[in-house]
Amino acid sequence: MKTISMAGLGAITGTAVLCMMLAHRLPGAPPDALGERMTALRERMTRDDIAAGGVTDGRVLESMRTTPRHEFVPPAQRHLAYVDMALPIGEKQTISGPFVVAYMTERLAPKPADRVLEIGTGSGYQAAVLAPLVKTVYSIEINKPLGEKAARTLARLGYRNVVTKIGDGFLGWAEHAPFDKIIVTCSPEEIPTPLVDQLAEGGLMVIPVGERYEQMLVLLTKRDGQMVRESLVPSLFVPMTGQAEDARQVQPDGSRPALGNGGFEDLLPDGGVPTAWYYGRQMEVVDGEDAPEGARYLRLENAERGRPAQLYQGFAIDGRVVAKLDIALDVRAEGIREGFSPDELPAVGVQYFDERRARSSRALLPVGKGTFPWKRVEGTLTVPVWAREAILVIGMLGGTGRLEADGVRIDGVMR
Repeated sequence: MKTISMAGLGAITGTAVLCMMLAHRLPGAPPDALGERMTALRERMTRDDIAAGGVTDGRVLESMRTTPRHEFVPPAQRHLAYVDMALPIGEKQTISGPFVVAYMTERLAPKPADRVLEIGTGSGYQAAVLAPLVKTVYSIEINKPLGEKAARTLARLGYRNVVTKIGDGFLGWAEHAPFDKIIVTCSPEEIPTPLVDQLAEGGLMVIPVGERYEQMLVLLTKRDGQMVRESLVPSLFVPMTGQAEDARQVQPDGSRPALGNGGFEDLLPDGGVPTAWYYGRQMEVVDGEDAPEGARYLRLENAERGRPAQLYQGFAIDGRVVAKLDIALDVRAEGIREGFSPDELPAVGVQYFDERRARSSRALLPVGKGTFPWKRVEGTLTVPVWAREAILVIGMLGGTGRLEADGVRIDGVMR
């Protein structure tokens, strides 16, 4: 069972290193050579990250294979454009990882005659992926500089069936309603009523909903005027701003960082996916009497160097108040070996972000290699004073073998 994330940690695994090697010296490459390299990277991404991750719709896979993601990210990030990770695009926003985009697109079930409303244009990449699959994409972005830049990029690349505007996505776009499909790439605490009203009978909406760090990606189907809800996977999107943010009832407390479901005991109703965690790759929750805590534990297993095997969770943290994070977990390993480099070994990592998501840094707590029985690993990571949010990952980080974990805890040490 796999979970997905809408805001990647950004750890550089062997896959990322491979992409950087293939895309070396992109700015000075001849146009033909650059195009060939990017085509090769997109093909690898589509095959190894998206199709291998579970997306099967042939039209969606073809769109992912042909949409130039590198055109939608800042120049400094282009060497990572075809790595399955979120990337900063400025204005406190990110471009979602390719698997997330493909997964949401597939669940939207796009048809050639569909009129689709997108809330959160961002870089314009999601709209570009949808464009060849539907009749028209209407996309709204609340941030003016970001929206205008996306519109210029889409126009330059020839996407004629994408219509954009600057506005509050909470209100939808009544002028062009009803819509056959609605896709929301930012998270409100509750589903906006205007979007429900603007969805056509029988239409589908994919939207992340919930508190800032406890979101669920849901699929809504409008039947007889009522919204039938299906929970998909835990997620972590940037919050929907404007009226949605003004109405938010629960604000995160960065002075008390904490994790949810650190023992992996609580699963979603369909089983296999632990609540509060997301972006799982090559992972499963195992029932076992030998669990150090409770009755279940996490298993990560990878046989190919550089492939992701990981699980994430986001949390609020205020570096002005919290100086350090004490981290502890139980781990067990079998045949752990390094990936492409000696530092590609299992670890608990924390990526810190400032309030604008313009600045970030990463700290790692290694957990060991080889084969060993259950042991308690503890360590302390420094928190930058500018940190306002964080994402924790338990991951193989490109290494191979089997890692099992349980009883994950974090505690803030005050300044």
